Amino acid sequence: MALALGPRIFGEDEPVIMAIVNRTPDSFFDRGATFTDEAAFAAADRAVAEGAAILDIGGVKAGPGEEVDTAEELRRIVPFVAELRKRHPDTVISVDTWRHEVGEAVCAVGADLLNDAWGGVDPLLAEVAGRHGVGIVCTHAGGAEPRTRPHRVAYQDVMADILERTVALAERAVALGVPRDAVLIDPGHDFGKNTRHSLEATRRLPEMTATGWPVLVSLSNKDFVGETLDKPVGERLLGTLATTAVSAWLGAQVYRVHQVAETRQVLDMVASIRGTRPPAVARRGLA
Repeated sequence: MALALGPRIFGEDEPVIMAIVNRTPDSFFDRGATFTDEAAFAAADRAVAEGAAILDIGGVKAGPGEEVDTAEELRRIVPFVAELRKRHPDTVISVDTWRHEVGEAVCAVGADLLNDAWGGVDPLLAEVAGRHGVGIVCTHAGGAEPRTRPHRVAYQDVMADILERTVALAERAVALGVPRDAVLIDPGHDFGKNTRHSLEATRRLPEMTATGWPVLVSLSNKDFVGETLDKPVGERLLGTLATTAVSAWLGAQVYRVHQVAETRQVLDMVASIRGTRPPAVARRGLA
C-alpha cells in the first residue's frame, strides 16, 4: 500500500526521510541551534536539498526541562509552519505534538501530518487529524506521560505491547476519518523503554511491518544508541546509521533524523542491495 501524505505519495518500497527541525532552545541534540526563525528556515531548506521528503517541526523538548505551556508551543510552531508551507509547497510538513489544540492550529495553516510521539495521551489529537483529513503517527510510549523518562519500566513482551497499542491507535484513527494510507506506526525507541527494550524492538521490526501499517522509526542519536556503545550525544552518528541500516533491511519505511545526507546514503545503499534501487552509476566491468 502506498503512503499518501499531503502533496506526496510514496511507494511501499520507497524509504522516506523525515528531517527534525526543533523550535526549542533546549533540544537534547542541537541545543537550540534552530530556535530562531532564520536558523530554522535554513535547516529546513538544507534538509530538503539533502533529500528529506518530510519536515518534522517540534516546539517542545521530548525530555524533562522547562515547562512549555500550550500558548508557548503555539507561538513557537504555528507562524513557522504557515511560512514553511509557502516556502516548501511540495514537501510534507509534520508537527511533533501531543496536544490537540496545537494540532488544530497547525492543520489550519497547512500541516500534513501530526506526529503523536506520546502514544495518544490526548485522544482528541486523532480526532483533529480525522477532521482535517491529515496523517498521523501512532507511537508506542508504554503509557508514559509526556516529557518523562522511563523508571524501572518492564514488559512481559515489549513487542506484543507495541503492537497492541500502536495498531489500536491506528485503527481508531481510521475510524475517526484519518485516511488509511496516511497512518503510520512507530515503536517509540526510548519512549517508555530501557535500552534493551529498544534493541529488541529494532530486531523485531518485521512483526510491525507484518501488520500492513507503514513503520516509522525515530532512532537519531537516541539514548539507547548512546548506552549500547557508551557514547555521548555528539558521538552517536555511527551507531544511529548502523541501526538505520538494520531497520531498513527489516522493513521500516520512514526515518526521523537529524543528519539527512548521511541517512540518505545509508538508505540508498540498503535499497540497492535489496534490489529496489539501481546503482547511481554502473561502469565497473562494463567497458
